[in-house]
Amino acid sequence: MKSPCPGLRSLLLINALLLTACTSPGYNDNPSQVMTKATVGCLVANDFYAVYFSAYIKPAGDTKATAAKDKKALFRSYCKDMPTSGTAFFTADLVGSELREMPIGIRIVEQELTGGDETKAENYKDLRTLSEIPAKLYPRGVVEAQAELDKNGYYAIYLMIGGEAVSDEDRLRIPLHIGVDPDAKPLWTRIGIIAGITLGFALIGFVTFRFMRRRNNL
Repeated sequence: MKSPCPGLRSLLLINALLLTACTSPGYNDNPSQVMTKATVGCLVANDFYAVYFSAYIKPAGDTKATAAKDKKALFRSYCKDMPTSGTAFFTADLVGSELREMPIGIRIVEQELTGGDETKAENYKDLRTLSEIPAKLYPRGVVEAQAELDKNGYYAIYLMIGGEAVSDEDRLRIPLHIGVDPDAKPLWTRIGIIAGITLGFALIGFVTFRFMRRRNNL
């Protein structure tokens, strides 16, 4: 038995695809620096190197009280955005066997946003160094570090490939934003979702109206 309105079924499928596109993870505007969600942590990459990055935060204050209130959040892993300050533990899984044969230095800094676009590395200025680990080999492919992020704001982790980074190509920057909701969607993403839903319902309503009108004229 054929569907009485094949066009309606097609539009429902299109609407579902629109909503999926609105909520899919994407990339920032800098083609040489990518950060997007992946199955294990978040993929952070430039034109030459890539890592899977994840972070855990131990909030300052009474850990027992925090655990009792939201135990799940205490052991949650984060990517760029973290909800509170505290002691942060970072893990970066190296992508590619060649990185295991190169010394990697680590520097964790507090930053200040000097421009309007948060996705562009050139719009940030380093304020102070919180932690620095001399370059060494990571033959197991896992880089670990920790730092005390004592207040909300912007931070960054620099992985300096080959020791002391002499160019942007040898330095992989991992941005961090402390004191924000990691589950909050960006404004333009929310606008896109709302627009997609509105358009979908409008198309469904239009096709339904045309179908009912045509059936009544038979």
